[in-house]
Amino acid sequence: MIWTKPMFSSKAKHTRLIKNKAKELGFDYCGISRADFLEEEAPRLENWLKNNNHGEMRWMENHFDKRLDPRKLVEGSKSVISFLLNYFPEETIDHGLKVSKYAYGKDYHTVIKKKLKELMLYMQQEIGAFNGRAFVDSAPVMDKAWAEKGGLGWRGKNSNLIHPKAGSFFFVAELITDLELEYDGPMKDYCGTCTRCIDACPTDAIAQPYVVDGSKCISYLTIELKNNIPSEFKGKMENWVFGCDICQDVCPWNRFSKPHQEPEFVPGEAFKNFREWQELTAEIFDEVFKKSAVKRAKFEGLQKNIKFLA
Repeated sequence: MIWTKPMFSSKAKHTRLIKNKAKELGFDYCGISRADFLEEEAPRLENWLKNNNHGEMRWMENHFDKRLDPRKLVEGSKSVISFLLNYFPEETIDHGLKVSKYAYGKDYHTVIKKKLKELMLYMQQEIGAFNGRAFVDSAPVMDKAWAEKGGLGWRGKNSNLIHPKAGSFFFVAELITDLELEYDGPMKDYCGTCTRCIDACPTDAIAQPYVVDGSKCISYLTIELKNNIPSEFKGKMENWVFGCDICQDVCPWNRFSKPHQEPEFVPGEAFKNFREWQELTAEIFDEVFKKSAVKRAKFEGLQKNIKFLA
């Protein structure tokens, strides 16, 4: 019998190549799942929408089929590659009014898109032509569901993805491609009997374990809601002017969070030192939040939030 050295299959080789490059580009974790219909998610999403848990985010009702089937987004797709990028800061910034940690540095859309563009270029050079699209919170993709299927964590009772070694302060992104790769399996849910996130939410947005009523979430009220914040939330916002970290801050798994290593997420001096919320003008807004995700709320939106908290 002649023994030959075992050869890696192209699936294994391509998978290893992609994961190694993702790490080199600064992604903390990379997991891969088969591009298929999200059967378990379909009834959950339908009920969530039916109960108006999306508030004024009417765009959530669009492209229902595409949200559940990546093959409708990328023709011939076989794999969903999910990425996690840590944004936990070196220190929490006290602005008087509070801004979510994810908005301390440069807008994550810009940072992650650049990394994924570089990854796709590398893949074309090393693997050859393939069909694929990168997504960063910008299309009907259920990113947490795919990250969960790709073995990058489980979804906690606050609906955030939790990694057992690093907590939940991560951005999630995907690359949907027609490449056939090796797939990672999901992991167990380790929330157990803990209800800290539910108990800590001041607006009772976590309607029941694993179900968040988006219309009550402080992040929704300060970012997505274009109308005035309903008076029922007066005195319940705990000084959050953009986003909210309460349910993550109290999560026991975030004791494993470590400061990120992404230079683009380091806050600038103007942002770190800003305190004059009542004197905020359009010019100051543009200067302080120039490249931050806070720009999503726009100057008028931030002003609306400041007045509500006054």
